Amino acid sequence: MNDDILGRVIRVLAETQRIPAEGITKDSTFEELKIDSLDAIQIIFAIETEFNINIPDDAAKSVRTVGDLADGVERLIAGA
Repeated sequence: MNDDILGRVIRVLAETQRIPAEGITKDSTFEELKIDSLDAIQIIFAIETEFNINIPDDAAKSVRTVGDLADGVERLIAGA
């Protein structure tokens, strides 16, 4: 996993959720971070903007951890 991508994903999560970035790791689950489905939609939009990508709905539904999200972003960037 690309550390730059992971760092940017964590920064976006911290900014959109107004939580300290230091408390977010690649193994953090959305449940642990108290991210509900509405928050997740906002996060997906912010990630799409940050990386200039389009995250398919089916891919977004399978994301459970910050690492899953960063891995998915990395795959989408590599395929673009």
